[in-house]
Amino acid sequence: MISLAHAQSAAAAADPMSSLTQMLPLILMFVVLWFLMIRPQMKKAKEHKALLAALTKGDEVVTQGGIVGRVSKVGDSYVNVEIATGTDVVVQKPAIVLVLPKGTLKSL
Repeated sequence: MISLAHAQSAAAAADPMSSLTQMLPLILMFVVLWFLMIRPQMKKAKEHKALLAALTKGDEVVTQGGIVGRVSKVGDSYVNVEIATGTDVVVQKPAIVLVLPKGTLKSL
């Protein structure tokens, strides 16, 4: 009886295909996760970084809080946004989520 048990465990350990087939679902799940979640988020972050780098005075922007205004001054990490005539708000650059087309804000 004992010799049969040793023979069975030795045969199972020698089969490299069984370990590959066990790892295949895990590898497949990682590939699907990469293409459906990680890659699009990286692309969106890259586009947002380019948007922030291209900010200039006079751009019309929307912040995360929903404030709409015109950029009056651009610094390294902060932006002054004019929300009304003579009223400037200082916001961090990453808080700007959207640059509107020119001429969207006519009331400022």
